[in-house]
Amino acid sequence: MNSKIGTIYGIGVGPGDPELITLKASKILRTVDVVFAAASTKNNHSLAVRIASRHIPETTPIHKLSFPMTTDPDETEKAWCEHANTIYESLDAGKDAAFLTLGDPMTYSTFGYILRCLKDIEPNIPVETVPGITSYQAAAARLNTPLVEGEESLLVVSGAKGGDRLRRLENKPETVVFLKAYRNVQDITRAIGEADTPYDSKGIIKCSQPDEEIINDMEIFKNRRPDYWTLIIAKQKK
Repeated sequence: MNSKIGTIYGIGVGPGDPELITLKASKILRTVDVVFAAASTKNNHSLAVRIASRHIPETTPIHKLSFPMTTDPDETEKAWCEHANTIYESLDAGKDAAFLTLGDPMTYSTFGYILRCLKDIEPNIPVETVPGITSYQAAAARLNTPLVEGEESLLVVSGAKGGDRLRRLENKPETVVFLKAYRNVQDITRAIGEADTPYDSKGIIKCSQPDEEIINDMEIFKNRRPDYWTLIIAKQKK
C-alpha cells in the first residue's frame, strides 16, 4: 500500500446543463489525477462525463465503469464491489480520484453504493463529497414554481413502484416529486388523481438538457411512452 492513500471525491455534476456544475466541483475536476463515471453497458455512453467534459483537462484519464441494468441485487452488488476495487487501485497508488454522478452524490446516486464498498476495503479512506443540483431542483426552477413554502412538506420518491408510496400516506404532502417515473407514469398519474386533495401535476423530460421538454398535460402519457429521464412534480392546488 502507498504511504498516502488518495482522496475519493464524489462529484455531483447536476442535471444536464454544464453551467450548473458548482465552482468547487469544477476546481476539483481540474486537479484530480483520474476520473471515474458510470456508463451504459450497451454503448459505454456516460451522460455525467458529457456534462463535465469541459471541466476535465484533456490529459486526465477518464474511466467509464459499466453497471448492469438489472433488478438482481447480487449482480448489482458484485458490479459495485468490482468497480470499487478498480477505483481503489488508483487511490492506493496515491492518486486523487473523482467519481462523477448526475444530480447530487447523496440523492439516489451510484456513488453511495461505491462509497460503501470502498469503506469495506479501507475504512479510513479519505472522502470528500461535493453536492450537486438535483433534477427536481432544476425542474422547479424551470417551472418557476416553489417546491415548498412555509410549513409545507415535500416528498421525493422513486417512481419505480408507481404511485403506491403516495397512496399509503394518510396525510398527503403539499408537494410530491416522482423521479424516474418513466415505467409507471400512468399509475403515478392515477395515484395523484385519487388523492382527496387535488394536485396540479407537470412532467419534465431531460431537465436542463438541450432536448428538454415540459409536459403540462399528463394525459399525453396515455398515448406516449415516457423517456427514461422523466420526472413529475405534483403540487396541491391552493
